[in-house]
Amino acid sequence: MSDTTAPTALPPAATTGGEAPDVVPVRHYGRWAAAVVAVAALIGLAGSLARNDNLHWDVVGDYLFAGLIFDGMATTLWLTAAAMALGLVLGTVIAVMRLSDSPVLYGLSSLFVWAFRGTPLLVQIIFWGYAAALYSQIKIGIPFTGITFVSWDTNAVLTPAVAALLALGLNEAAYASEIVRAGIQSVDPGQAEAAHSLGMRPGLTMRRIVLPQAMRVIIPPMGNETINMLKMTALVSVIAAHDLMSNVQEVYAQNYQVIPLLVVASCWYLALVSLLSVPQAWLERRYGRGTARSKSTPALQRMLGSAGTVWLPRTKKEAGR
Repeated sequence: MSDTTAPTALPPAATTGGEAPDVVPVRHYGRWAAAVVAVAALIGLAGSLARNDNLHWDVVGDYLFAGLIFDGMATTLWLTAAAMALGLVLGTVIAVMRLSDSPVLYGLSSLFVWAFRGTPLLVQIIFWGYAAALYSQIKIGIPFTGITFVSWDTNAVLTPAVAALLALGLNEAAYASEIVRAGIQSVDPGQAEAAHSLGMRPGLTMRRIVLPQAMRVIIPPMGNETINMLKMTALVSVIAAHDLMSNVQEVYAQNYQVIPLLVVASCWYLALVSLLSVPQAWLERRYGRGTARSKSTPALQRMLGSAGTVWLPRTKKEAGR
């Protein structure tokens, strides 16, 4: 049975090519009221902290750009970079092992992830820092025969910096392996099958076909892991690795200005995290090209909400009106 109902008439603007009516956005007065209350509370908190004599802003100013702080910050930065490099490389290998058909490779990689992801990072840092209490000598030889080719003193090899790097890097490898594995599994299996049909080896297929496509999924959480690693380096202060937090603790242990020195450390951690957020956003946009999510709305426009659609033109044509 056919439908004989007459079609609905189009608006005059659509049929005659006239100018479209102006669209008035919905006004969210409750949102603006909440924003005013939040800004007022933030201003009140900032004013209270600025007038609080217990913060000793003069002490904060004296140590904010002190050489001891910059020395600790340099250690924090190289620990972050080295631990992330170790964690990413080892994590990629472990992720590939977990996706392998070999039960031995799968079992070893799963055991690694289970051990390092299942114990607290602080425990691992302390363990590596005091590993000499378990093995006073690091030996290379033939097991169960007593034959030793070479040996080193554990305390000479596992310095606080090396112990911190091992703890941070191996712990990160367990988490990075799961991120990389999720990224690899997000790639359509047909991509690898097509590469194999062209004669590409599995290793080359993984490097040239699968991993580049998986980066779109890997980059955002890995960027968060890098920022988290920067902050987690503060835990190595328990083994006196001379990072930013360790140097700050040494200072306030002498002058007892705990809060001002913690403010100094917090300022530098916030600054470093802000700097790391810039390349993370760039990498997300780069590897997210060609997707709808890559065309994100500017942050200021998201903050302004519906008013941003009026105040912030989104195209050059709109900006010229």
